[in-house]
Amino acid sequence: MAIQMYEKGVTPDRIADILDVGRSSVFEWVAKYREGGLAAISTKFASGRPTVLDDSEMIRLYVMINGKDPRVYSFGMALWTRALIRDLIKKVFDKEVSLVTVGRLLKKLGMSAQRPLYRSWKQDPERVERWKRQEYPAIKARAAAVGATILFADEASVRTDYHAGTTWAPVGQTPVVTGSAVRHAVKMVSAIGQRGEFSFQVHEGSMNAERFIEFLQCLLHDFDTPVFLVVDGSSVHKAKAVTQYVASTQGRLELFFLPPY
Repeated sequence: MAIQMYEKGVTPDRIADILDVGRSSVFEWVAKYREGGLAAISTKFASGRPTVLDDSEMIRLYVMINGKDPRVYSFGMALWTRALIRDLIKKVFDKEVSLVTVGRLLKKLGMSAQRPLYRSWKQDPERVERWKRQEYPAIKARAAAVGATILFADEASVRTDYHAGTTWAPVGQTPVVTGSAVRHAVKMVSAIGQRGEFSFQVHEGSMNAERFIEFLQCLLHDFDTPVFLVVDGSSVHKAKAVTQYVASTQGRLELFFLPPY
């Protein structure tokens, strides 16, 4: 990454600041790169048989893949596969490579196949970090001061016609699971605490302000302490009726909202 920035004209001082490394490290990398190319600064990259891509192409391929969504390059899925990367190499470098070669290239780049974590595109990482480092510690401190129990609440639904997992069947014959056209769902709202405290309700129909207030009433019945309830920013949780009910508890219940995710 440092070499790529250097090639684009970024000064070594600026590179050191961005990567949070010493200036001497950047100057050393640049000197080695000038002398022996990318292989001179990466033992992983230099190992094994020669690649079909030169140093600059390897750098470019790494930058295009690392932390990037394939959909920005007009591919139809969000996960990088060897086949997708093979197509990317053909599209960008006009070079035909096999899937085995793609795997070899990725290994030289220090990459491996991994199960990704999924995040909403609406999430604001800085806002989330601020909530974790500043806002939640403040909530925790207040709870300790007044003897409140902190709970995290959310809603969930399980459909009766959903079947997860695998089933045995003859090789080459894809099994078919039949289901009724009638669908039923079990819906639940629940709250859990840091020490394992747990409270829940099951219900029919969609969650609304009235049902949420019923759940809040049960929470106050279950806990002798004040309750600090952390919820998401659903319109149900911020409804006027809910706000009025919380105010009526005279401090026994307070709602705190997670950042958008």
